[in-house]
Amino acid sequence: MPIINRRILRGLSYTLISSLLILAIFLFSNVHQDYNSQTVYNKLFDDSSYEAPKDDGVKRLANFYDPLADKTLNQVHINPNIYDPIKFDDWFIDTSKPEYTKMNATMVSLVRNEELADMLESIEQFEASFNHKYHYDWVFLNDKEFTPRFKKQVSEKCSGNVKFGLVPKEHWSYPDFIDQDKAAQARIDMSHIIYGASESYRFMCRYQSGFFWRHPIMLEYDWYWRVEPSTRYPCDIPDDLFKYMNDNKKIYGFTQSLHEYHETIPSLFDSVLTFTNEHPEYVPHKNFASFISEDDGETYNGCHFWSNFEIANMKLWRSKQYVEFFDYLDQQGGFFYERHGDAPVHSVFASIFLPMDQIEYLNIGYYHIPFWNVPYAVGKNSDSEETLLEQTKEKYLSLNCKVDPREDFTINGFSCGEQYFKQKKLRTLPTVPDKDALEWIKITGASPKEEQ
Repeated sequence: MPIINRRILRGLSYTLISSLLILAIFLFSNVHQDYNSQTVYNKLFDDSSYEAPKDDGVKRLANFYDPLADKTLNQVHINPNIYDPIKFDDWFIDTSKPEYTKMNATMVSLVRNEELADMLESIEQFEASFNHKYHYDWVFLNDKEFTPRFKKQVSEKCSGNVKFGLVPKEHWSYPDFIDQDKAAQARIDMSHIIYGASESYRFMCRYQSGFFWRHPIMLEYDWYWRVEPSTRYPCDIPDDLFKYMNDNKKIYGFTQSLHEYHETIPSLFDSVLTFTNEHPEYVPHKNFASFISEDDGETYNGCHFWSNFEIANMKLWRSKQYVEFFDYLDQQGGFFYERHGDAPVHSVFASIFLPMDQIEYLNIGYYHIPFWNVPYAVGKNSDSEETLLEQTKEKYLSLNCKVDPREDFTINGFSCGEQYFKQKKLRTLPTVPDKDALEWIKITGASPKEEQ
């Protein structure tokens, strides 16, 4: 069930709300004997104000639709005939046409000059695994001017066109509405948390959340693949993943998912719920909200797609829905007064405001410290472990993977892979048995887990 904020917004007078409450009690006491179990209405009674969603669709329905007659308020918006979520009709192209060559797409890396060596390592692995076959462009962004040395060396490694962009100062600084003294105190208070004391990390997260896709260079493209320094690609990637996303009508793709530190985002979900309740018209039928909340939206479980790897259609971030969503979160100050990351911001939006089937796990070999993704077979819940193991062996060997398959993080430890597969009604292996793993790596020449 898509998430809707259970808190009712401020707005109309106490007189109006009293009337609504009396009407609700009357209707439900006569129509629904299980009235007291309806938590949405219990929440309604706990609040002192109510405001109807500001939506033309609601106004059009005013003559024949009574939200109080519905079983639960948070079902009102899921009817696709009532509300108008993001439209995707023109987001995809027909790649079967003769004039098609490749997708309008680019790799993008937000990187500093001092990360040159780590960036070159990523480029070398990425080109060897994927881009030497497709020659997609590569955009490098920096909040400082790139050095001639940086430009020369990365250009020599990339097989596609290379472009360098400077992040505008206004996108990498404090907006006027932020209290910088309060932000400084927050960094002191959060110094015990990873990146909690970092100002630049907060600038980066805000930029990745709300601005990279607005850069003039990025406006030339529809799709992007985010590549970071010090990442590895230990298996071949034979398919054009941009084309795969387009042809299968996927909007957002990820490889790793994990839980966020709740200390970094204490107010994020409350803000998200408030925004969602203000805009139920943006929420599609059959979204993926169950991935991020296992109690019907009462709390956020912290699950997010790790955004150091993501492939997405930038029309998602350029949509009216996302721009309003980002602007609302930005005004709340969580990027600076807390430590909101771009990964949970992107993930929560995609999970709530995209249909479930447009979010895709891209099952490739990938490493970002400290986690590996090894391309295990993914099957139906009815598939046996023996079948999945045999399919995983075939996949691992055919992709010439140079990583111990036991390193896979997908459904282990801090990962949210188990939640993902559960909601998608899929399954994969928890791990590869030692005997099989040692046999496979002997064939591919990968280093055993103990030696890495």
